[in-house]
Amino acid sequence: MTATPSRAHSFNAAAAQYAAYRPSYPPALFDAVEHLAGRPLAGARVVDVGAGTGIATALLAERGAEVLAVEPGDGMAEQLRRTLPHIPLVRGNGNALPLADGSADFITYAQAWHWTDQERSVPEALRVLRPGGALALWWNRQGDADPETPWLGEQAARIARFLGAPDDAHRAADQAARRASDLTTALEFRRDRLRWSRRVPVDTHLANLATHSAFLVLGERRTADFVAEERTELLKVFPDGVVEERYAVELLVWVDEG
Repeated sequence: MTATPSRAHSFNAAAAQYAAYRPSYPPALFDAVEHLAGRPLAGARVVDVGAGTGIATALLAERGAEVLAVEPGDGMAEQLRRTLPHIPLVRGNGNALPLADGSADFITYAQAWHWTDQERSVPEALRVLRPGGALALWWNRQGDADPETPWLGEQAARIARFLGAPDDAHRAADQAARRASDLTTALEFRRDRLRWSRRVPVDTHLANLATHSAFLVLGERRTADFVAEERTELLKVFPDGVVEERYAVELLVWVDEG
């Protein structure tokens, strides 16, 4: 694993909160997946690995894909079954996919590739993909260097001070995307970046933040202390109590051109 087991498993106890507060993905993301893959999602056999609570799984199904979710975590799988009972789910992870050779048109990882051992997950993806199939990886990233969102850089600095380490909740996804980009030495990914935003209450923004593994491993009491202090700081910037979260979705697609 590229992260500690405690962080990898921390989401299971907070699956309901994860489902309620984590951001979704814009429709343009799936347009971009289809464009880079050179084939539609509609009617395709899609394996969504590390499906979590099913945020991306549901959107893939809405595009007409035949989706199979793969999820290792007890709490996350239970939440996915509760919210998407019509989606088939198997327990497993990307390091050892419990699937037959050549059985998928797409393998997708939404916010999940960085939890795999890429020396194992790459050959597993290639094994399970059909000829002409595509491996699609993506992350929602909030850029603390965005000149239009200086408050986010200030928040990132407060998080880093609170955690006592630079590996804060905002930077974790950014670092994961960079690690995935390093795979271009082995796989030639096609890339895109899509910007989008959502307006949410301050408390929703903070609840989303609290579902990141860096906070989940701290425990409820310490996280609550940070959330209370951060709420005060955010209301100075957003006196109406509404935060505009700006995201850039980093998308990497590899196509088996056989």
